Amino acid sequence: MQRRLRVEADGGSRGNPGVAGYGALVRDRDSGELLVELAEPLGKASNNVAEYRGMIAGLDAVREIDPGADVEVAMDSKLVVEQMSGRWKIKHADMRALALEARDIVADLSAAGGSVRWTWIPRAENSDADALSNRGMDGDSVADWHTEGATRPDGDISVSGTAPAAGIGLSPEDLEPSRDTDQLPVRPPARQEEPTRVVLVRHGVTRFTLEARLDGRGGADPGLAPEGHAQAEAAARAVTALVGDADARVVTSSLQRARETGAHVAEALGVSPSVDAEWDEQSFGEWDGASVSELVERDRAAFRALRDDPRYAPPGGESHEDLVARVVPAWESLVAEGGTVVVVCHRKPILVVLAHVLGLPHERIWRLAGAPGSLTALEAWPGGEAVVAFTNRT
Repeated sequence: MQRRLRVEADGGSRGNPGVAGYGALVRDRDSGELLVELAEPLGKASNNVAEYRGMIAGLDAVREIDPGADVEVAMDSKLVVEQMSGRWKIKHADMRALALEARDIVADLSAAGGSVRWTWIPRAENSDADALSNRGMDGDSVADWHTEGATRPDGDISVSGTAPAAGIGLSPEDLEPSRDTDQLPVRPPARQEEPTRVVLVRHGVTRFTLEARLDGRGGADPGLAPEGHAQAEAAARAVTALVGDADARVVTSSLQRARETGAHVAEALGVSPSVDAEWDEQSFGEWDGASVSELVERDRAAFRALRDDPRYAPPGGESHEDLVARVVPAWESLVAEGGTVVVVCHRKPILVVLAHVLGLPHERIWRLAGAPGSLTALEAWPGGEAVVAFTNRT
């Protein structure tokens, strides 16, 4: 029998925008049992952002409890209910980004056999979520999983994202550590300064990409294929929707495919791009232009070393460690500048950044996908603190 759950969510802002927080809870609709209570401070945000964040936190909790459940989301925000139901257009960039995040969770629930519908309720019937949102605005972090059946599979406290700034990310307020370990940092410590908001864009395809040929720094440097220009145009539209009215700058690698993709993005944002060769793809030296099948046939062990050994460099090329040594300082310099920045580059530099901020060992970076024309968004602070909002969004 399909489980029936109810999410009640709310959010508020003292100033709109001002000091904001959200609250959400999940109940079993048949037994009335309260399964989860959540609240988070959001820093400075609007009422609508806080309401969306409350809804997303509730949906995320449902995904942990029973992704195949029949879910009713009940809120007193007519705006959120009508927009998520598809009856009202979403015009604001922040709201579009949040709606996409919510729809990603809904897609996961649907794939697991679940369903979601949105219901408007009067404010008086949403008092429990309202009380939780006020705790969030007071600076409290709440993640109370009341029953064994509501505990996450890994035993950790559920954590949902917090308010986006310029539509792309999460603000790093404190959360208590997992109740199962005091060594697992859930988020970076609270910071007063604004983060640097970064969108990493992988270039569109070239003929080398389509032919599965290595294409690194110092090689043939082909331009975009027709499909690559289409991907670049789509990426430009996505970036524009994502950063909204932020005063964003665009940086590209020095390679032609990145510069051409960056030109599409910069034109859409109405800015002039700058070039930083530190964001170039890894150099493959004498192997540049060779197909993967050719390299495997020529020397399988050497080709495997290129992937598996961070110290291995092809003849005349760079090792992964060489790439890290130039990309990480470029990343840190970019973060120190602040603001909103779009970096148009390549798969390996994007993997380097993600591995750096997430602390991933070399053998695990290959688990991160990075399609041509995809977007990856982060918020970061000087000193190494960062939050990954999403990866590989096309």
